Amino acid sequence: MPQKDTYGLLDFLPYLLNQAAEESSLAFQEVYKGRYGMLRTEWRVLFHLGMYGQMTAKEIGERSRMHKTKISRAVQRLSERRFLTRTRDDKDRRSEHLDLTSAGLAAYRDLRKVAEDYDAKLESQFTRGEVAMLRVMLRRLAGMG
Repeated sequence: MPQKDTYGLLDFLPYLLNQAAEESSLAFQEVYKGRYGMLRTEWRVLFHLGMYGQMTAKEIGERSRMHKTKISRAVQRLSERRFLTRTRDDKDRRSEHLDLTSAGLAAYRDLRKVAEDYDAKLESQFTRGEVAMLRVMLRRLAGMG
């Protein structure tokens, strides 16, 4: 009979982080998927353009750490839905400048409000100090601080 393994998967930090990320993003996912039919990579591209203005796919990839293939697919879908425009760079014909259309900007503003409210709801489970510490620790683990 095999011996029972006592390794604590439920305490394994990568497992816990993944479970927390999945659980905490489900309700927000329902909104961007339900209202706009977007996938996770699409709302992330939309948010980068909404937050920073005109960018290239390469710049989005550097900021978001998303793979260029996923960004390319997201850009294509957002373009088809008329949420963004693509303008070829005069100096580098392989690069495109991406910008939100008025429909894309409206979707961004709508989802940003939902995200702010959802973030506040998540924060309400903790004290201000716990929220601040959690953000510091998660940024550190993500290599962002």
